[in-house]
This record gives sequence, C-alpha cells and structure tokens, in this order.
Amino acid sequence: MNNLFLKCTLFGLALLAGQNTEAQNTDKSKDELSVYRATAQKVHDLIHTKLDVSFDYGKRYLYGKEWLTLKPHFYETDSLTLDAKGMDFKEIAIIEGNKKTPLKYTYDNEQLFIALNRKYKSTEKFTIYISYTAKPDELKAKGGTAITDAKGLYFINPDGKDDKPIQIWTQGETESSSAWFPTIDKPNQKTTSEIAMTVDAKYVTLSNGKLASQKVNSNGTRTDTWKMELPHSPYLFMMAVGDFKIAKDTYNGKEVSYYLEPKYAPYAKQIFGKTPDMMNFYSKMLGVEYPWAKYAQIVARDYVSGAMENTSATLHGEYVQKTARELLDDNQESTIAHELFHQWFGDYVTAESWSNLTMNESFATFGEVLWHGHDAGQDAEDRSRYEKLQNYLRSQKNGDSPILARFYYKNADNMFDNISYSKGSIILYAIKNQMGDEAFFKSLNHYLTTYAYKSGEPHQLRLSMEEVTGKDWLPYFNQWYYNAGSPILDVIYKYSNGKMIITISQSQDSAVQTFTLPLKVDFYVNGTKIRKDLLINKREQSFSFDLPSKPEFIDLDPDKILVGQVNVDKKTAADYLFQYKNAPSYYNRIEAIKFASKDRSQESQLILLEGLKDQQEDLRVLSIKAIDLYEKQTKDQVLKTLLDIAKNDKKTISRANAIVKLASTGDASYKNLMEESIKEQSYNVIAAGISGLTKYSSEESEKALAGLDDDTKKHVTPLIKKFNSQK
Repeated sequence: MNNLFLKCTLFGLALLAGQNTEAQNTDKSKDELSVYRATAQKVHDLIHTKLDVSFDYGKRYLYGKEWLTLKPHFYETDSLTLDAKGMDFKEIAIIEGNKKTPLKYTYDNEQLFIALNRKYKSTEKFTIYISYTAKPDELKAKGGTAITDAKGLYFINPDGKDDKPIQIWTQGETESSSAWFPTIDKPNQKTTSEIAMTVDAKYVTLSNGKLASQKVNSNGTRTDTWKMELPHSPYLFMMAVGDFKIAKDTYNGKEVSYYLEPKYAPYAKQIFGKTPDMMNFYSKMLGVEYPWAKYAQIVARDYVSGAMENTSATLHGEYVQKTARELLDDNQESTIAHELFHQWFGDYVTAESWSNLTMNESFATFGEVLWHGHDAGQDAEDRSRYEKLQNYLRSQKNGDSPILARFYYKNADNMFDNISYSKGSIILYAIKNQMGDEAFFKSLNHYLTTYAYKSGEPHQLRLSMEEVTGKDWLPYFNQWYYNAGSPILDVIYKYSNGKMIITISQSQDSAVQTFTLPLKVDFYVNGTKIRKDLLINKREQSFSFDLPSKPEFIDLDPDKILVGQVNVDKKTAADYLFQYKNAPSYYNRIEAIKFASKDRSQESQLILLEGLKDQQEDLRVLSIKAIDLYEKQTKDQVLKTLLDIAKNDKKTISRANAIVKLASTGDASYKNLMEESIKEQSYNVIAAGISGLTKYSSEESEKALAGLDDDTKKHVTPLIKKFNSQK
C-alpha cells in the first residue's frame, strides 16, 4: 500500500494523535502497548475460497454464498473460527459429496464459531458452505491515519444522486476483507480463489486472477467469474464494479490492463504506460518472473487510502487518473512502481504479521527508488533515496524512533508509517551497498523462491543473505530491525603535520543504542580523491590518516548510505561551493543549496547560480526561490538564466517558479512573459503567469483569471494562491 498524501507525515500525525488522547484513554493505551502482537496461530489452513456474490445498491448490502475449503494445520480439531464482521447468516453447513449437513454455530458480530460435524486431522480437507449477507455501511469500523476506513466493501454514489460515478470496490488491508466474506483474515494465510459477481450488465468488473467466464442473465444482469489459481492472502482479495473503460497492454504474453473512468481512458497509456517496462525490470532484477496471470490497475472514487496492491489487480485512488494537461505538471509514477513491486514483496511472499510489515512496505518503497534509477539514472535514484531519508528524519527526535519490526503497537494501522516505509527502504539500500549488488539481489531471489506463496519475516531474509554470502548478518538486523533509532554523528576535522584527525561523536539520545557503522570517507587533496574506510562503533572516537597536504574538502559517507544525520563542525559556504562543484552527488548538491538558501555570502550566491542549472528540477526550484536578484556581481547572469528557465525548461514547475521570481522584480519588460504564460497548456505555468501579472496590474490579473474556461480555472485557482503566498 502507498498513501502519497500521508506518507511524509504519518508518524508525526500518530504522535500528535497520541499526545491529544484524553486522559481516560491513557491506561487503555498503555495496556495496548504492553500486549505482544504474536503472529496469528494457524489452527486451520485456508485452501480454496469460492464466492458467489450480488449487490443491493439501495441497502448497501452484499448477498453472498461461500464454499470455503480448509484443513487443520497440525492438531486435529472439531471446531472452526472464522473472521466475519457485521453479517447475517442464513445457512452454515458442511459439504460432503452432494450432501449438506447443517452445523451449529455462535456469532459475536466479529467472529463466527462453528462446531464441525466431527474431528478432522491435518491430512483431511473439508468444505464449509455459508449463505450470508454483508452490511458494510452498518458496520461500526474504525480506520486510522493511513487507511481511513475499515468497512471492507464500499458503495460509491449507489443512488446515483451525486455528481460522481456509481462504483463498488473493496479494501482488505489490514483485516477488512472479513467485512464482505467470512475467512481467516490474517496475512499468514494463503488461499486460491474463485469470485463470481452478478452485476448490472452495463458495468465492468475486476477481481484477482483471470476472467474465467461471463454469463449473460435474463434479468439484465451478467455474472463474471474470476479465478486466482495461485494462493494469496485474504486481505489481498478485491472486487471492483463500475463504468470503467479498459485499455490493454501486454508483458511477456500476459495481459496488462488499465481501468479508468471514460473521461480519462484516452490517457491510459500516458498514465500507466511504463508498467510493462517496470514489470520487465523487476522480473530481471529479482530473477523471479512476474508471478501472476495478469496485471490490472484500476482507479476508484473516494478511496480510503493511496493505493492497494491487491494480487494481480492494484486499486488506485482517483488522484492517479489525469488528463494530458494535468500530466504536463505531475504524474504518479512512484505510486505505480511501489504497488507493482508489492506483487513480489507483499503478494508473492507476504509479511507473516503486521509486526513484520517491513517485509512488504520497506521493499515496495525500495522498489520505487530502484525504478527511478533504472528509468532516469543514478541521480534520480539518489534523489528518491534522499527523499525517503528526509521522510524518516522528520519522524525521529534526537535519533529516537520506533523499532522497524515492532511487536508492540496499539493498532495495526500504526505500522503504516515512515519507519515501515522510508526508514526500512534506506536500510535495505545500505545493506545493498555493504553486500554488493550481485550478492544482494541473489539474496532477494533466494528469499522469494524459498518462501514463494508463503509468508516471511526479517529473520528469513537474513538467513537467505547468510546462505548466499556466507556471512553472519545478525548484528546488522539486530541493530536496524530489532532495535530503535538512528545515529547522529557530530564531526570535527583537524589537520596538523601531515595528519588528518577526524573526531566523531554519536550524539543521539543516551537511551538510543550506540551504532556500529562501517563508512567510507573521501579526501580531496591536490586535485585527487583519496578514499579511506572507517568503522564507527563507539560514542566518541578519533581516526588518524596520513595525507600529503590539507584536504580542500572531506566527504564523509560519500555513498550517502547512513540512515541518520551528519553534522560537520565549522563547515563554510566555500566548503559547500566546493562540494557542489567537485563532489556533486544529489545529496551533496541539495545540502549545499539548502545551506545557501539561508546564507547571504558571495559563495552561497554562486551555489544558487549553479543550482539554477541543476539537472533535477526540485533543486532548480529551490535555487530559484532563494537566489538574490539584486546581488550586483551575479544579477545579469541570474536574470538571463531565470528567463531561459521561464521560457524553455522541460519541467513546468521550474518554469512556473522562474516566472513568479521574474515578476517579483516589477520590471515591466517581463510583463509580456506573464501574458504569454497565460496562453500555455500547463496549469502550473498559467497560474504563475496570472500570479505574476498581479505585480503589474491586479485588474488585468483578475480579468485573465475570469477569462479562463471552467476546467482551467478550477485547476489554476489553488495554484495561484500557492504562488502568491511565496512572494
């Protein structure tokens, strides 16, 4: 799952929510946090789930028939407990040949307790038949920060009264599939499935696996049957029904399809078109071919999270579907890559419990990073990785943050935070750096193939890595997966008599562990780069190196794999200018620009001038916003570069910010630029032009906005407010 709107602040919001909890709930919260969240015991194993469902739009009901095949996991048993939330039951029976034998049961509105007709051994399968009604809108289900609702099944505009499509869709994570069919709703269960949906014949359906049959009924309905012949977890079951247009693609002989509202169907390939390339990249990188029969992506209205990696059928929130004009300004490629990577890490091998969510979400976030590198080069990969690091750093305080593999939490939803997503992804990147790419990806292959169609946890990943490399990785996993926090390194450099002394203190809170950190350091001496190794494993220690002369610059952790912070004592603007020009990793460039944005020195102005020409548009934008237009020595060059960006930059966000910056001068010669910008297709550029025009004539600006068509006006109005607030 990926919630782009929340992922940068999930943990912070959770903290705030905790701080504002009323006193009467404090004891309850403490009690919840003291409960060890054990992996669900397997009393029974799901084997096959067959569903036959229809829908009552008026009542918001699902009428279901289920044939559930199971077996005892190990111990013989004469009872069965199923998760089933807020349902009515018409019939519960066991199927033996052609005979149905009614079974006794009790129900507490959350779980169904069934007395079987006899004791069954682990070698014996049995099939339960259940006729039921699911009533999701009557279910008192609470969501959380990441997944805002837990009804499981959603009727969108079922009465057709609102200005939005009529749709039905499901959301199973974390344990909400049991709101629309009885099951053992735990991630360590796996079952094949067959789902038959009877719907109005005008609608399209989507579910897991392949569309096996379509039957036209005499009453204006149609029954579509979807079959998933490989086992997957109940929370990954999905259904969707609505007026969708399907665009078809292909990968390695398998159907790849995109389900969109009719308005957006012409842009399907522009939105999702990189999907087959992503499938090819991930398949080759992991050495495991895309495992499912097909891959579909569908966009739903009023979705309760960002996106969901249902097996072979990802569901996206409506923010993903865009017109060609909207795509000029933005796309959701990261989300698309994230959910696809889940088809291996999350679906093919599933986290065995929510405590081990890192085995799903850290990997999918890591997959985003690798895709950007493959698609756009190392600098794009490093940018994505830096963004994950910053997400994590916003979720810690003085180096303190929750444990990655957490077995104590209030609610499973609490696991969907910047620890499971961002921190976990850069921990994976760091071990890849230490291990080497070949060994790392061979280890991932070993993990995937060993636990295929099963569930896994970090220790199983560790064992795969040890099998491949022959090295004990337990210290790494203990430090990063089973202990909390991250290091803060305070660094002092001193050169004297041919020796370079580096003093490093770990200044994270004393309650946070002392880290063992194998890092590298680059010394830039007389035009040559000299690399040395460090092993940091104490709260304070010094390292001495013989160097021919004082370094012009020192780059600690040049690969930028540290999952933490580095604070260098007495670092100057000249140092940052050198690092921008001579050690130009993405990390070094953005840190130089951030420093220069707060510093008024000549060197900082030169950094920002360089930043205007940076290959990454976010760094160009940072530089545009911060640069001084009135610094005499660089003014002419700055204005010339800004004008070029405003007219020619390939990224509309860079153009827009340059337009607003030039307007801030009040120079009448730029008024024509504002007027021409309003004629552009990009909403960003149009909004910048109107915002900039207010500098010359608020009346003309208001007239320009009033003259736009309704669609353009709707898009640019909030952007204008944003640009106005920057002035």
